[in-house]
Amino acid sequence: MWLSPVLLLLILLGYSTASGQITGPVTVSGSEQGSLTVTCHYDPYWTTHKKWWCRGADWGSCVILVMTTGSNQKVKKDRVSIRDYQKKLTFTVTMENLRRDDADTYWCGIEKDGPDHRVKVEVTIVS
Repeated sequence: MWLSPVLLLLILLGYSTASGQITGPVTVSGSEQGSLTVTCHYDPYWTTHKKWWCRGADWGSCVILVMTTGSNQKVKKDRVSIRDYQKKLTFTVTMENLRRDDADTYWCGIEKDGPDHRVKVEVTIVS
């Protein structure tokens, strides 16, 4: 199987490419009471689609915490914010005032007809 150099680089850097349309870090760590930022990358076709961040080990039943509006506007809910940087083909999720119980499985996703594109991200919290 042949992999493009960019895809190979993302895999070597610890990025997951589960759906092929979106990539993100496999694991992210943050300090208790601190913050962490997750950056997910997507293909140009998905620029104007809504992006989301959800929590839960099973993608089918995870809870969406924040979702973009389909624009570059930042959306914040409680301690979590999301912003789509459409010109860079990335979106970032920031979790603030981290607590130990924030450690869990999360998903970066792109809304579309049919099953959404998504990639799993494991979040760990250190003291």
